[in-house]
Amino acid sequence: GDRAGICVSNFDAKLMERGTIASPGTIKLIHGAIAVVRKVRFFKGQLNSGGKFHISVGHQTVMATVTFWGAREIARQVEREQESQQQQMASNGNAPILGKSSLGGTADLAGLPRLKFDWNQDFLHQDNYLESIPVSDDVLASQVIETSKDGDSQPPLHWARLEFLTPVYCPMDSLVIGSRLDTEVNANACRLAFSGRLVERYDERQDNGRLKSYTKKEKVGRCCRLGDPYRRSDDNKLVRYEIFGTDLFKKETNMSQFVGLLIETDSGDVGSIQSSFGSSGKFRVHFPAGTGLKEGDSLYLRFKRYANDPRKAIHQDG
Repeated sequence: GDRAGICVSNFDAKLMERGTIASPGTIKLIHGAIAVVRKVRFFKGQLNSGGKFHISVGHQTVMATVTFWGAREIARQVEREQESQQQQMASNGNAPILGKSSLGGTADLAGLPRLKFDWNQDFLHQDNYLESIPVSDDVLASQVIETSKDGDSQPPLHWARLEFLTPVYCPMDSLVIGSRLDTEVNANACRLAFSGRLVERYDERQDNGRLKSYTKKEKVGRCCRLGDPYRRSDDNKLVRYEIFGTDLFKKETNMSQFVGLLIETDSGDVGSIQSSFGSSGKFRVHFPAGTGLKEGDSLYLRFKRYANDPRKAIHQDG
């Protein structure tokens, strides 16, 4: 960009090499941040959560501990955000959307979208940066497989939590570069690991419990007894509206905490636990639409468990 010379009276130039000029109070000292990041495709190493990277922002390079997550969720978000921005540009006569003041050049040129981080969103736990999103996941191919200007495929976008070992002054929306500068200089390998755009400030003391990261859990039982058969009116099929299951819980389990949880079958039928049955860990399940389940068939209790939940409670969608 353009440069300007500024004369400051009574200032010893030896006391400052480089700095940032801003209106008072507009640039805050931050101890951490959440950024949308993308791996540099020439970097051959793995991006492991909990690893330390050199983070360059503006004129500063500091060490930070980095955690990666949200590849699946961000892929779904990108298309929604881009459609919203296109509509906004159309209403503004195709004028570009202006961002906030930033350091280190524009993150737009690095191919990093302008995304908002939702603290209330659920994120599936990731151990590390995903080089690709599994095809089995419910994500459109156009969202997963992105290409660079020269036609090569791009690594997927991720959210990253940057916890700086030394606080830095920088505004949100700034471009950040994550590097492994401790790599052997003569190794003939790219040392730039990822680029990113700062989206939210992050303070471990206040925000650690706000991130909603969960793991998927599954317990498998079986049907041990069938209820009375009924002829379903809409398709004349013989079904059971009540069945009894076992092998999901121990006999000493307090079943009251599981009442109302959803149970699935291999055929996709969904029922809910109504109560315990006897004193040996068996339970009663009601299927509102009926089920063609047979004795010995599998029953699945699928749920989510949040990492920051001290109660380790069971959560289900729907």
